[in-house]
Amino acid sequence: MRWQDQLRYKYNMAGVLEKLIAVNVLIFVLQFFLQTIGFLFKIEVNFIFNWFSFPTHIGALLYKPWSTITYAFLHGGLLHLFFNMIILYFSGRLFLTFFSPKRLLNYYFLGAISGALLFALSYNLFPAFSSLGNVPLVGASAAVTAILVGVATQAPHMQVRMMFIGNIKLWWIAAFLVVFDFIQIPFGNAGGHIAHLGGALLGYVYTTQLSKGNDIGAWFQAITDTVVGWFQPAKKKPFKNVYKNTAKTKSKRTAASFTHPVEKQKKIDAILDKISKNGYESLTKAEKDYLFKAGKE
Repeated sequence: MRWQDQLRYKYNMAGVLEKLIAVNVLIFVLQFFLQTIGFLFKIEVNFIFNWFSFPTHIGALLYKPWSTITYAFLHGGLLHLFFNMIILYFSGRLFLTFFSPKRLLNYYFLGAISGALLFALSYNLFPAFSSLGNVPLVGASAAVTAILVGVATQAPHMQVRMMFIGNIKLWWIAAFLVVFDFIQIPFGNAGGHIAHLGGALLGYVYTTQLSKGNDIGAWFQAITDTVVGWFQPAKKKPFKNVYKNTAKTKSKRTAASFTHPVEKQKKIDAILDKISKNGYESLTKAEKDYLFKAGKE
């Protein structure tokens, strides 16, 4: 199997959390690859960064509204990306214990939007920021904070093991980060800390509303489902087949409907067992193709 097929297979088998992290990492690599090319050939490439980062001034937002989401996939450096992805991974795994993968995406994107809007309002309303120029917002921190606070609101007393500390309640971690962001506003990166608070607010409100039976992210889910549907091939209408209505035919179809999925699953389990014992490369081409096709169904 070619390396492209292997990557495609691994991507199809990955969960939404792993895919979200992969997208962030790939965009980070592309972002700094372009900056390196720009430096070597003395080409101005900062316009790409500016085009997708979230602007300070509301007027600039009018001609790039997509930046309320795209900024959450840009990062200012390797450590910025690393810590965001670490928190996203661990909080996301806890989140998926209680909520669906689609809802995780809702929290991520709505948390990013909430953080961006609070950032814009703060920079345009509070006198402390009136003398500052354009300070674009980048980073997944607001989106990640929404997921962390969301699951902490759902299961506040869940015990989480911390290195050098021991077990600690999940809500203590979330509360510490929120308070830390608030008191750090005067000491640098004020916009980033404010955006984190916006994401935290979204996570808390979303979860509390879900507990009351209100899904405040249903509208966003409807939009994303529609957009995803645009890129999916239209389902072909099945041909109408005429079958003889005999007991023999019925029994054959009934037996096939039960035996086929069972046999298929046994074959998949045997291949997976072979991978766990001898590694992926021990599979034959036919086995790799079969597993790849099964993963797409």
